[in-house]
Amino acid sequence: MTIHSFPPVVGAHARVLVLGSMPGAASLRAQQYYAHPRNAFWRILGRLLGLAPEEAYAARIRALQRHRIALWDVLAACERPGSLDAAIVPGTEVPNDIAGLLQRHPGIDRIAFNGTAAQRLFQRHVQHRLPAGRTVTLLRLPSTSPAHAAMGWEDKLSAWRAVLP
Repeated sequence: MTIHSFPPVVGAHARVLVLGSMPGAASLRAQQYYAHPRNAFWRILGRLLGLAPEEAYAARIRALQRHRIALWDVLAACERPGSLDAAIVPGTEVPNDIAGLLQRHPGIDRIAFNGTAAQRLFQRHVQHRLPAGRTVTLLRLPSTSPAHAAMGWEDKLSAWRAVLP
């Protein structure tokens, strides 16, 4: 079954683009980025941006935009049973138009990957499409997924400070 990503969350003055690979099953059901209750993304960003854990999704999105952080996924569509990036069926990946997003938002000067899978998918499907001469710093951050338990909370939080202006 083919699954589809969400539109980007991007404000007019975005400086950092955080890229995941593809929303998991819980996120697709909720139609919200990082909706799985054990995914640490909102807990980490909440700590970094001063958000209360009970903030509504719309308030969290506004906080990202106020802090000039954009959010999207490398893939627009793919076939994937379940939620694991390793289950993405090779050859079914359709990338999002990240090059177009960067052209429309020239202030974005950093791309932060939420995990290794997002970085690899970007390198395979997107990097060669970036505008010539466009300098963007690429940062691989530890995955916030509950499947990435090898790194502790404090270490993940420390690494994710790189998304702050």
